[in-house]
Amino acid sequence: MFCHKCGTQVGPDVQFCSNCGESLRAAPSASGGAAPPAWTPPVAVQARPGHWVDEGWQMVKADIGTFILLTIVVAVLSGMVPMILQGPLIAGFHIFCMKKILNRRTDFADLFKGFDFFVPTLVASLVIGLLVGCGTLFCIIPGLVLAAMFEFTYLFIVDKRMDFWPAMQASHAVVKNDYFGFTMFLLLMVLVDILGALCCLVGLLVAMPVTIAAVTVAYKEIVGFDPRTAETL
Repeated sequence: MFCHKCGTQVGPDVQFCSNCGESLRAAPSASGGAAPPAWTPPVAVQARPGHWVDEGWQMVKADIGTFILLTIVVAVLSGMVPMILQGPLIAGFHIFCMKKILNRRTDFADLFKGFDFFVPTLVASLVIGLLVGCGTLFCIIPGLVLAAMFEFTYLFIVDKRMDFWPAMQASHAVVKNDYFGFTMFLLLMVLVDILGALCCLVGLLVAMPVTIAAVTVAYKEIVGFDPRTAETL
């Protein structure tokens, strides 16, 4: 698990974070017992692809210059070190979008806060890429469904301080409520990226952050940000 204050990975039996000293013990409930889990899988969830993409566009449009700059940095760094930096950088992009949604002051350095979760985001990106790649080899549709299943993984790592596998399972727990709807959400985001590419480089620099912002908006509406994480942003 990870400390909610600084993001340092700690063992499951540790009571205090070795980096910042934050207590890792669950707060007692009113009845004196252990507090209930911070998150349980939602039920009866329905995807809202058009709404989420529109909200993502509104977020990007309000600060388009910064989003374009962040996208350029992500593209350059990912190109310099393929596969290794993609997961942490996407996580950092989500952190930037989370702060936008919470009306917190954002900073270019937010992009690099994803490196606080370097190992789980790296492993998640590799495992998801492998699974989606294998699914695509057999048929395109299984690959798309697998990609949709894990689209909230990085947010669960950052927000709920989960390791890569519990985060992937949590993302699947959300998506399985509406496989078709969330796959359509993924396809809509792919279409946005294609349209951006057709509008030359500048269009793609806008389309890519719109898709990440849209996923963050969807996560906020369905799951909600952990209050402990929101306090540390």
